Amino acid sequence: MPPVDMAQVTLRIGARTILSDVGLTVPAGAFVGMLGPNGAGKSSLIRAILGVVPVSAGRIAVFGRPVGRGNHDIGYLPQFPARSAPRLDGRSFIAAALHGERWGLPCDWRPGRHRRHDAMEIDRVLDLVGAMHLARRPIDHLSGGERQRLLLAQALLGRPRLLLLDEPLASLDPHRAREVVALVDRIRRQLGIAVLFSTHDLNPLLGVMDRVLYVGRGAARLGTVDEVVTSPVLSALYGVPVEVIRANGRIFVVADGVVQS
Repeated sequence: MPPVDMAQVTLRIGARTILSDVGLTVPAGAFVGMLGPNGAGKSSLIRAILGVVPVSAGRIAVFGRPVGRGNHDIGYLPQFPARSAPRLDGRSFIAAALHGERWGLPCDWRPGRHRRHDAMEIDRVLDLVGAMHLARRPIDHLSGGERQRLLLAQALLGRPRLLLLDEPLASLDPHRAREVVALVDRIRRQLGIAVLFSTHDLNPLLGVMDRVLYVGRGAARLGTVDEVVTSPVLSALYGVPVEVIRANGRIFVVADGVVQS
């Protein structure tokens, strides 16, 4: 079963239509970069896949099952993570998500009879993201890139088969952004999982993502970069003339005279 399968999905938030009669399938093991104009509803789509936001029509299935809250096949890194106690160290930060919701909600961690298993699981995800050296460091002493590693470790608890990452590069400089993308790709390949990676700039994902999902004006288009990132396709999604410029290994999307990515 595919990680995500959408059939005739309409998604509305209040009076705003995010998607209208959209069908698409995310292939197994794919790295999908999700882009779109500001306010296009990328975060809302992720929350719909999580089962937090109901669709207005159609259906979304995750590995063949209807979406629903608390799906342990999904690991989620929210755009605005719940705030944690600043003196919490890296290990305690991971532990705080181990027995509660892993979908961006705060919870309290109380070690119980599974303490040994818990410690092994925390070690596993810290090692996966290359953050064992952060285990005893207070999170308020960490850089943005180091915090993202710990948030990614939280998302990997419970061995999910699909990662939903909502703007994980938003606060990072270009060097740290490339590090995070490379890390996510390494983990994807190592574990054989699928990744849906929301971002406002596709360039850090070039050479890594094998699909791009562009969302805009109630529509969505999934395909390779060469299929989707074209002037005709993006002009239809943005609703204004769009120019796609390729230069020095980068792609620039210009809409209404403003560079979008």
